[in-house]
Amino acid sequence: MADKKIIFIAFAIEDERQRDFLKGQSLHPRAPFEFIDMSVKQAYDKDWKDRVRTRIRRSDGVMVLVSRNSLTSSGQRWEIECAKEESKKILGIWAYTNDRTIIPSITTKEWSDLNISNFIDSL
Repeated sequence: MADKKIIFIAFAIEDERQRDFLKGQSLHPRAPFEFIDMSVKQAYDKDWKDRVRTRIRRSDGVMVLVSRNSLTSSGQRWEIECAKEESKKILGIWAYTNDRTIIPSITTKEWSDLNISNFIDSL
């Protein structure tokens, strides 16, 4: 089997539970991918940013959990900008069925196994 793909998850801390659900999808032993993130509840300092950039550099792609919380999350906004600077392929996934928030310049799709699999397969 090929090496697992590493997917960085950018999310607003308020959507931590949705992140947990998403990460749960990678726990199956045959899952060809692994999700990583850098969730923190305190201020984002230079050390945090350096660690995030390192993790994003090591990832094959970035998934953004998109919700109304994304609009005010400075940490998630920084992670997205970092992913763009590192030329990573990015996919937005709507975190909730009743929230279709738009983040300019991020292609966002419905949360489905097919959409997630297609993104991972494209990396």
